[in-house]
Order: sequence, then C-alpha cells, then structure tokens
Amino acid sequence: MRKALGILGVLMVFWSILACESKLREVQKSVYAEFTPSGDADSIHVKYTDSGRIKSVLESPKMLDYATVKYPYTEFPKGVRVTLYDNKGVPTFVTAKYAVSFKDTDLFDLQGSVKISNTAGQVFETEQLYFDQKNEWFFTERRYKFTDSKGVSYGEGVDFSKDLKIINSQRVSGALDKTE
Repeated sequence: MRKALGILGVLMVFWSILACESKLREVQKSVYAEFTPSGDADSIHVKYTDSGRIKSVLESPKMLDYATVKYPYTEFPKGVRVTLYDNKGVPTFVTAKYAVSFKDTDLFDLQGSVKISNTAGQVFETEQLYFDQKNEWFFTERRYKFTDSKGVSYGEGVDFSKDLKIINSQRVSGALDKTE
C-alpha cells in the first residue's frame, strides 16, 4: 500500500511538472508573438514629401516594423542614412549605426557613431541623439563634438535645429576663432 501511494505521489508530481511546462510554453509563445515584427524589409529607400517637395530621404539595410505592439515603433538594427532638406532644398546628412522611430511621439532615437553634416562643412558627432520630427529639432544629454570653420568645440548636452543654424549648448569647451 505504501509503495502504491509512493508511486501515485511520484506520478502526480510528474504530471504537475508536465502541466506547468505546457503552460510556460504557452506564455513564452504569447510573449514572443507580441514582439515579432509585423513588417520586415531589406535595403529600404524611402522619400518623405510634403506638398510635392521632398522633405527627407531615409535609407537603411534593414527595417523591422512593430506596428501591432502597445507602443508601436520601427527599428533600424543595421543603421540609417537620412538626408533632411530645408525649404530651399539644402541638405543635412545624418548617419547612425542603430535607430528607432517611435510612432506615437514622432521621436527618432539615433545611436552609435551618430554624425550630422551639412554643405557648409559643419559636423556634429555623438553616441546618442534624439530627433523630434514634428518640430524638426535634435537634442541630447550626451557628450558631443562640433566642428565648423570657426574651430572645434566639445560639450555635454545640446539641442539644435535640423540645419544646425540654431544651437543651444549646455556645457561647452574647445577652441573657437572669434574673428566674426
């Protein structure tokens, strides 16, 4: 009798483990399914226009679109190259090794060797930078390097317009030419 109860007890424990494992797999599948991209594209080249004018061009070797999650976003795991145009068609070039675009807030999070340059020879470099697409404004709290015809400056924390004409720095150091 004791032996039968012991075997029955072992079988019940074994059955419980199998039942729990089955439930665990269901939970894992539901979590995995939630973060599976609803769209996946290779070698994208997208032009954004407004009233017939090209506002920007985005290029990336890989795009993952998570449009069906609670807070939808688009990920560019292999980096981006973006060309932004002002009203006169003057370009500003942006590159980063990784980027995420959040659809609800229209924020673009650029990460890894972020570099912005323009035809005037200005170059801005940092490791992480945000771009507010609605206001066409960049900002970061990270360290940065800014180079232009006046010299090189370094700082931590800055916000500026997409064409680099308006720059609000927080903590700055460097050598600048004061002849202008």
